[in-house]
Order: sequence, then structure tokens, then C-alpha cells
Amino acid sequence: MRTRLATALLLLAALTLPTAVVTKAPAAPGASAAGQSSAPDQCALLARLTLPGKVKITSAERVAPSAPGTVRNGMGVLVPSALPAYCKVEGMIDERTGAGGKTYGIGFALALPDDWSGRFLVQGGGGLNGSVGLPIGAAAAGDVPALARGFAVMSHDSGHRGQVFDPSFMADQRANLDFSESAVRTVTELGKALTARYYGKPINHSYMAGCSTGGRESMLASQRYPELFDGIVVGAPAMRTGDSNLAIAYSQVQFNQAAPRNAHGVPIVERIFSAADRKLILGGLLAQCDGLDGLKDGMIENVAACHFKPVALQCKGRKTDQCLSAAQVGAMERAFAGPRDKAGYPLYTPVPYDTGIVTADSFIPGYLPTGRPGPIGPASRDLAIDLDKRMNAIRMDAGQRLTDTYTWTNLNTFTDRGGKIVFYHGVSDPWFSALATLDYWLRAEKANGAAWADASRFYLVPGMGHCGGGNAFDNFDLLSAVVDWVEQGRAPGPVTASRATPLPAARPLCPYPTYAHYKGGTPEKAESFECRGPLE
Repeated sequence: MRTRLATALLLLAALTLPTAVVTKAPAAPGASAAGQSSAPDQCALLARLTLPGKVKITSAERVAPSAPGTVRNGMGVLVPSALPAYCKVEGMIDERTGAGGKTYGIGFALALPDDWSGRFLVQGGGGLNGSVGLPIGAAAAGDVPALARGFAVMSHDSGHRGQVFDPSFMADQRANLDFSESAVRTVTELGKALTARYYGKPINHSYMAGCSTGGRESMLASQRYPELFDGIVVGAPAMRTGDSNLAIAYSQVQFNQAAPRNAHGVPIVERIFSAADRKLILGGLLAQCDGLDGLKDGMIENVAACHFKPVALQCKGRKTDQCLSAAQVGAMERAFAGPRDKAGYPLYTPVPYDTGIVTADSFIPGYLPTGRPGPIGPASRDLAIDLDKRMNAIRMDAGQRLTDTYTWTNLNTFTDRGGKIVFYHGVSDPWFSALATLDYWLRAEKANGAAWADASRFYLVPGMGHCGGGNAFDNFDLLSAVVDWVEQGRAPGPVTASRATPLPAARPLCPYPTYAHYKGGTPEKAESFECRGPLE
């Protein structure tokens, strides 16, 4: 490991590019200064470098500025802002033949903008990674990704190539270790060295941001490599995928017990909850919780005060479209409460009741089963589950232990050097419970004492699914919040969040434990809300 990481340091001495590589030239008539360079060939020179160790640059080419709405981010959504001209460097670290005769190595891409701000950002991945994403830094950056702000941005595949949920790479020891933890440090050290040498001056501040697996990677950086970054944004982190997948499997079993059966006694999963049932559940949930934030608008902002009781919807007699059966109610109560072992100890946190639980027509459906493939694969038809046996297998899985970022809470090296870390999680996320991330944040608060208030914030995003989407104000800029905190000492408070449908609107995203409370005025305007405590 030490030899691989030392490559980045050796790289500084190996590069022969002149200092002050990129300098802005006067703009041509009718053109902006951004994207102009007095030495455009310096990017191409990177491709001809012979680097020490096993680092290879496979291409280096200039990318022209892009118009607004022409580039897609990691979730396939068009980026509203323009992107500047930049040098895109692609390469491979430690390429080799590994298990099964397959080729492994950490693929990476580094975007070096012409007009550099002095900042560097590592972009987190998703799923089981396996591909190098476009390095623009879009996670929790609102309409303007990091690259458009002048950040140098690095992305990587974590050490293997394959489909986003293909686990076959885990047969290779080094590829598994890279994915689990070490790729983050390896690519960061290399990216910092390349960036500083390309511009001929040191990086001012380093950041990392990601959601899902990228959120786990960001947490991992703060926990295991606390000197790497000044500021970190963590979204819906995949902290304990074995535990969260177990909770989903447990929930499916509970729901299956309420399903009608076919002639062979197999649960008909797609008929557990009809469209009328879903409408009824959403209506009942809103009736009990929507007005707790001062406005009945289909959004449950006061998450902490929402104590939805499915039993209130239970039929007094036979099942109709206006009520739920006792089996449906019991299944919901058990599923959302989360699994427990034989001793009664919780194996995962509860799942919050929120508007997105009834979603049936999106790529990632809500927590109520649809019969279609769900968060962890094909719809299960199981009617029983041995939780203790399953959990024992998870605890014996070395890969699960390495990817676990839920248990480590001692961050005093990170906080002592002034590091800042901001968390966010959609309340309707069906893959990872927002309450699990909140539980980590609260335990970290206890472990780090007063320093935590000076180092971290947590934001619940009502209605939002996994990393985005849903009936939610899911467009927000937490990257600016962490940058301002690191560089100007301005601790984050409310952050304006927006949505485009059903009509353009905005409201504050409030730091825990506060929520957005309607105080009067036009509901579509953020100034009509204020952040209040959950009991106010």
C-alpha cells in the first residue's frame, strides 16, 4: 500500500511541465475570458508523460465550453449551467491481470479548468462503481456543479470495470480492497499531485462530495483518512449495505405475509397493495402529519413530530378500497419498525413514514412492494426469514466490515484540523433509512462533544427518494455551504431548496433538529417559511 500511495509524491518530481502552466489570455472579441488559454498545448503534453510506478495517463485532451443544458450529471439529469473549457486527463493506476484472468486497476478522470479557483474535489461514485463518471462534481451542488465554479474535479471507478451492481470483482483481493476503502486515498493523492503540478502552485482547499456509495466513500475519507479533505458532503450513505439489505428482505417477508396466494400458495406480491390502497395510505399519512408544519400542501416537513398510525386506516369489517385489512396494517407496522434479533435487539433502524413510500412507477419504487424488481433485486416471494443466521453471515463477511462506515465515530483528527462535514438524506429513501444516517450523526455528536457543532450539520430532505427525485425540494447547494464554512467560517443554517414541478417553488432546507415551518405568505416562496424546532 505504501508503495502505491507514494506514487503520487514521486509524480511531483517526475512531471516536466513548466510552472504556471495555465494562464488566462485576453478574450477574443465577443468571447468570454473563461476558456481562453495562452498555452492550450500543455494539456496534450500530459498524455506523453512517463510516470513512476504503475500510473499511466491514457489520454489528455482539451474539452470545449458547453452550453447550459447540454451535459448530463451522474444521475442522467441535464446540468442547467454551462461548463467551462477544461483539460480532461484520463488514466489508470496499477493496471494488472487479477483473479479470473481479468484486467484490474483504478481508472480515473481529472478535469482541470482553464480558470482554476484553487480548489480540488473528489467526486464519489455509485452502486458498486465499475465506471469512471464524468468529473464535474454535481452532487448536492444545485444548478452549478463544482467544475463550473472552477474546481479541479476527479472521478474514478474504485479499481474495476463492470456494471453498476456487478459484484464479481470482489473475487480479486486488491480490487475488493480498492473498492472497500483504499481507492479513495490513492486517487486523491494522485489527483492532488497532478493538479498542483499542472497549475504550478499548491491547492488551496480540498473537498469531497458524493451520494449513496459516494456518500459512504465521503464518510470513509473523514474516518480513515482525516487529513485528506477540508470539507466533505455526504448524501444518503451506503454505510452498512448488509444491514440495510437485510432490513429490506425482512420487510418484504412481512408484506408477503399479507399477500393473496396463487394456487401453489406463493404470495402474489403485485397485489399486496392496490392503487386504491396506496392512495388511501398517502391520504391517511397526510391527514395525520401534513399540517404539523403549518401548511397542508402534500409535504411532511415536521418529520420528528409525524407518528403515523396505519391502524387508523384498518377496516372495521370486510376489506374495501376505503380501508386496509388487518394483515396489511400488521405488515406495515412490522416492516417500518425494522428487524430485531431473537433477543429483541434492533438490527437496523426504523424506516420513516413519508410521502414517497407509496411510489410505484419510478426507477426506484417506494418502500411498499410493487411486485417489480425492488431496491435489492427481483421481488422476493419468501414467507419467512432467519434474521440471526443472516446477520451472522453479514458480520462474518470481511467486505462488509471494510465498507462499514456506520460504527466509527471518533473524528477528532478531522475536526481538530478544522474539517467540516455536512450530511443530507431523503426521508423517502427506500434503500437506506434516513434515520440510520441520523443515528450515526447523533452518535458522532456524542463521541466528539462540543467540536461536532463546529464541524457538522445534518439535513433531512422530506419527500426525496434515493439521492433525489420524489415529491421533494431536491435541488439544493450544500457544496457552497461547506465551502463557505471551511474558507470563511460561516456555519451553515437554512439552505434554499427548489423544485420545478408541479410548479416552480422554493423553501428552506433546515439543519437538524429544525424543520421548515410555514409562517404565512406565498407558499411557493422560501421566505414564507422559517426553521423551527420540532416541538414548536
